[in-house]
Amino acid sequence: MRIVNIKLQLLEYPLETPFYPSWLPGYPQTAHRVHLLTLETDEGIKGYAAGVAFLREGTGFESLLMPFLFGRDPMNVEEVVQITRSATFLGLRLWWIELAFWDLIGKAVGQPVYRLLGGYQDRVKAYASTGELRDKEARLDYIAQVREMGIRAVKLRFHSWDWRADMRVVQAVRERYPDMEIMVDANMGWRVAGMAPAPKWDLATALRVAEELAELGVRWLEEPLDKHDYEGYRRLREKSPVALASGEMNQDLHEFREYLVRDALDVLQPDVTLSGGILTGKKIAAMAEAFGKQIAPHTWTNGLGLAANLQLMGACPNCEWAEFPYEPPGWEPNARDFFLTEPILPDSEGYLPVPSKPGLGVEIDEAAVQHYTVA
Repeated sequence: MRIVNIKLQLLEYPLETPFYPSWLPGYPQTAHRVHLLTLETDEGIKGYAAGVAFLREGTGFESLLMPFLFGRDPMNVEEVVQITRSATFLGLRLWWIELAFWDLIGKAVGQPVYRLLGGYQDRVKAYASTGELRDKEARLDYIAQVREMGIRAVKLRFHSWDWRADMRVVQAVRERYPDMEIMVDANMGWRVAGMAPAPKWDLATALRVAEELAELGVRWLEEPLDKHDYEGYRRLREKSPVALASGEMNQDLHEFREYLVRDALDVLQPDVTLSGGILTGKKIAAMAEAFGKQIAPHTWTNGLGLAANLQLMGACPNCEWAEFPYEPPGWEPNARDFFLTEPILPDSEGYLPVPSKPGLGVEIDEAAVQHYTVA
């Protein structure tokens, strides 16, 4: 089996209302843009991968990928990892293209990827992941909504200039819903400059926030420091009474190794579209397991990215939680999964099923792809 056709398309889905991501202060997102890669083999099998797109920065990617991927045996994923690793030397984060190879492999053998990686679980407990800063009344309404969906865990955002304002939201949720699992994301791991001022925590601030969150029974504090501040995380974890999580924008094995050898985190959060692909994600999970750590992959990308991360989660015994990005009306399942035939939703018990069809487990809506492709 060899790759005989390569196609890259930019898709753009207009959002119902502007979405204001807390991690990009000053940026009103009005559309969901995706780079969709299609690989076709000489046996007529198509494999898909999808990467984050902001505007048209992917122009020329198809020509760039052609000499590296055309004629390649899709079963040789290790070689693809070496190619995507080489791309980082040019400043390109192309780990996500590896997903298409796993999609091809799974379809060729008639199995979902998580079973090919060893299998373990066919569903993972979901937590509703918020994306905006909202006041406590709006957040309480949100919690009531996700509880009706069966979800009993939520991740709240901290990114106000005064973190005490965000703490009041956590306090209100804990008071109203004492049985709710709560996670908190500070989004200090990677910061985008130039659009609007944003807060930046130091070690002392992170520790104080952690101490107050521990009193409220919060499960973990995510990204309180920069993604490369391994020493800062080590020092913070020595004193933090709440578990620490990070890793969504870290990449490749060596960066996650630093967290582990320094005993700097409790939960590693690689994203297979951002951190190294599915094969590298499985290796990171294995390293974490050896150190007695959990993984909880980041999934704020697109529907195919969520499906691919769920395939990794399904193959890992040290993965308890699955992130379910949900912030209506701007960011809801139809906006996230617009190019899939069906949105990915939790079951009635609040678990996300691992997609069970061959490959990445989901089907591409070709009509939607054609409709939303940017010429």
